[in-house]
Amino acid sequence: MSKNIGPNPMDIYPNENIKSVCFIKNTIKNPNIQVGDYTYYSDINGCEDFEKHVTHHYDFIGDKLIVGKFCAIASGVEFIMNGANHRINSVTTYPFNIMGNGWEKVTPNLAKLPYKGDTIVGNDVWIGQNVTIMPGIEIGDGAIIAANSTITKDVLPYHIVGGNPAKIIRRRFDDSLVSYLLDLKWWDWDKEKIFSNLEILCSADLGKIKSIL
Repeated sequence: MSKNIGPNPMDIYPNENIKSVCFIKNTIKNPNIQVGDYTYYSDINGCEDFEKHVTHHYDFIGDKLIVGKFCAIASGVEFIMNGANHRINSVTTYPFNIMGNGWEKVTPNLAKLPYKGDTIVGNDVWIGQNVTIMPGIEIGDGAIIAANSTITKDVLPYHIVGGNPAKIIRRRFDDSLVSYLLDLKWWDWDKEKIFSNLEILCSADLGKIKSIL
């Protein structure tokens, strides 16, 4: 593989001089967490424990966390999965069954518990620090999640959201450019093509992106 055209996506640390940034896919062991190339987690206290930020994630439920490529995830994020759910159609939501000592007789059937499905994060998504993402959320490509937000609803591609619960702050681009970018899918390019177009991808002159064939 040629040098000087970007980091190796198979390395844990893309930059050996910065130990607070890890490529997530090379640190996870849980097969129900799927992460694309170049997506990183950043934490000055250590970035190799991303799985600890995916909570209530139990094999017997089977839900997945799926994250695309080139996402930037800051410290303190928490993905709450479906295992956190309690029954809500009875008098009490209290989980008597997990306390044992005879209370397990009211263990609910999984089909009777709220289930929101997989949590899916698109490509090129920036998630700020201390963000909480509830079960079954889908975050579109190019979205930005403001720090300290709680995500309770799906986030559209190329939208900025923030707050608790998070609300739309603004759209990043107009419909024409969003449509173009979703078709372009630059995150699927090979390493060489990304390298040769870095200046365009990082330019504030948004019109330049349409010069790419």
